[in-house]
Amino acid sequence: MAASGSARRLRASSVSEENSVAVAAAAAAVALAAVAVAAAAARPPPEGAIDLALSQDQADILELVGALCARECPSSLVRASEALGFAPALWRSCAAIGLPGMAVAAERGGGGAGFLAAALAAEALGRALAPLPFAEHLAALRLLARELPPGAPELAPLLSGDAIAALALRPAEAGIAKLVPGGAVARALVALDGEELVWLDAEPPGRALPNLAAGPLADRSLAAGGGAAGRRVVLARGREAGLAYERARAEWRALAASALVGLAQGAFDLGLAYVAQREQFGVAIGSFQAIQHALADLAVALEGARLLARKAAWATEACDGERADAEPGAPREAARLASMAFLFASELAAKCAYQCLHYHGGYGVSQEYDIQLYYRRALGWALVLGEPGRELQALADTLYGEPGSAGAR
Repeated sequence: MAASGSARRLRASSVSEENSVAVAAAAAAVALAAVAVAAAAARPPPEGAIDLALSQDQADILELVGALCARECPSSLVRASEALGFAPALWRSCAAIGLPGMAVAAERGGGGAGFLAAALAAEALGRALAPLPFAEHLAALRLLARELPPGAPELAPLLSGDAIAALALRPAEAGIAKLVPGGAVARALVALDGEELVWLDAEPPGRALPNLAAGPLADRSLAAGGGAAGRRVVLARGREAGLAYERARAEWRALAASALVGLAQGAFDLGLAYVAQREQFGVAIGSFQAIQHALADLAVALEGARLLARKAAWATEACDGERADAEPGAPREAARLASMAFLFASELAAKCAYQCLHYHGGYGVSQEYDIQLYYRRALGWALVLGEPGRELQALADTLYGEPGSAGAR
């Protein structure tokens, strides 16, 4: 009995050690991927290589959405929207330029701008901390556009922005989709309920659960019924439901990664401006070498995160029109890149916001200064998906196989 117990403990210890090695390897792979794309962008691409530079149309989208945010999303609006985490007037302005349906193909009634263009819009919105469920809306809408027949009348208000969609990022528990990002304001809700992928068309609660990032989080019942309970439609069942759901989650990761890159850039801009004006010993603290080195490190990491997020968005766009269950295929690789981009951008956004808050000294934690808005959202946006360690573990399993499996290495 004692020998048997020792053997079990040794096997458990071996699996735990193997698991830790895989997670560490996955974390290293994420960092190396960001460095690799940043290095590739620093030199002219060889013939036949992927060119990660933006086209003129894509650069115009980034500039257009950035100008919209500069004009209509000051920090005062971010503060005023914290109770619900949503700014209706800003959403209407985004709808006026076609953002809600931009990533849906034109033959299905969308703008046909492509997923990369949507990721660029998410980056610009994230830089301004725009209180909008943009990533959630697009991930859910693209899933509905794939599952519903072309020209389905239910898509029209979502494509125009007259209604908002949201994706429950966790499978439902006892018929309840919990902590749904955008759930407080979304009329159309897509969720995995057991073996069924369901779409709920119901009035949103209009109230958000208190949360660190002041986002429109809400628990939503998936029950069908009259009135606020709404209409429930089963989109898919079994393996098909799981594949469609995971593809939508991967698309959300890619969009969220871009939003987090934008957030990190916004925090960096605030920190850079502040160290140029704050003085100690008669000089600006930005002249201190320790601060210069730290900011330089952040700038390099920020460029890597941006390019990795755009690579994930490009890979996702390349999957449009392909089957989600192709094995092996582009959707699986796009999902891996989306996970890597999300993890790296999450870590960088938190580090960048914290470092720049630290440069503000005691002012950084006061409500009067904008850097605390970035810091809270840098922490909260990443946690919407769940514990980051679990996401890293899932990526490690994808890259190296589950501990003890034949694919583990």
